[in-house]
Amino acid sequence: MAEKISQCPVCKATDFSGFLEINDYFLTKENFAIQKCDGCGFKFINPRPSKSEIDRYYQSDEYISHDAKRVNLISRIYKLARVFSIQKKFKVVSSYTKTGKILDIGCGTGEFLRYCKSKGFDVMGVEPNDKARVYAQQRNKIQTTAVLPELKEYQGSFSCITLWHVLEHVHDLNDTIEKIKSLLKPEGVLIIAVPNCNSWDANKYGKFWAAYDVPRHLYHFTETTLKRLFSEHAFVVRNVLPQKLDAYYVSMLSEKYLTGGSNYFKALFFGFWSNFQARKTGVGHSSQIFILSVKKA
Repeated sequence: MAEKISQCPVCKATDFSGFLEINDYFLTKENFAIQKCDGCGFKFINPRPSKSEIDRYYQSDEYISHDAKRVNLISRIYKLARVFSIQKKFKVVSSYTKTGKILDIGCGTGEFLRYCKSKGFDVMGVEPNDKARVYAQQRNKIQTTAVLPELKEYQGSFSCITLWHVLEHVHDLNDTIEKIKSLLKPEGVLIIAVPNCNSWDANKYGKFWAAYDVPRHLYHFTETTLKRLFSEHAFVVRNVLPQKLDAYYVSMLSEKYLTGGSNYFKALFFGFWSNFQARKTGVGHSSQIFILSVKKA
């Protein structure tokens, strides 16, 4: 049964307005409503699939973030980009923490953590998808659990916690942030990457913007709403960085949803233009990385 949100997860307001009606272009073709909080502007699916229902919206061989075997063109591009992206992610992490233990929430098949491990970090992953978790454990030799670790031995033990395009999938948003805070060392850093629904490509493609990805993406962040959400949990944003490659990948998928064709040239141009507009206008890139830490008392 679908569940209805009656209170904004960010500001606790109870009045919402309709924002967009969007189909699940990726898998089921079902229609979902995105609403906008009248208090803070936060956008989210409402109503949404419950935690017991959501798994079926991930059951596809095309869900390449969890599939290491796909060989079509888009999956090849994705995997090539992922190799480059892993190095960029590690560069971000190593800019803020030089030693210690890294927890990657939503670690998928574990390639990022394997790279961090090769650089001398102690690593651990959280991955609810059984297939991806087993692959991470068996092929990449990563210690992985299905849920956030709750044992006392893990409290305050992680120098860095990362969520690379994961926060938008989490049902229990505020509870999860509090658990993350309890796992982080006092001087630790939290690194989060999310799509930016205020970006140029989001406005250009509208309901066909692939990063809405309903209903898998339950929430749709802007820089303002993410900062406000984490301020409620005593986090401060230390820096915001772009993920420039995402504009190209998202534009490729968005062109497919919009026209039914690949339109690679258009997608490359619009990806470039989105990044250009992000620098020129300040609306932010298609996806952005937020560096956060707990506010000092």
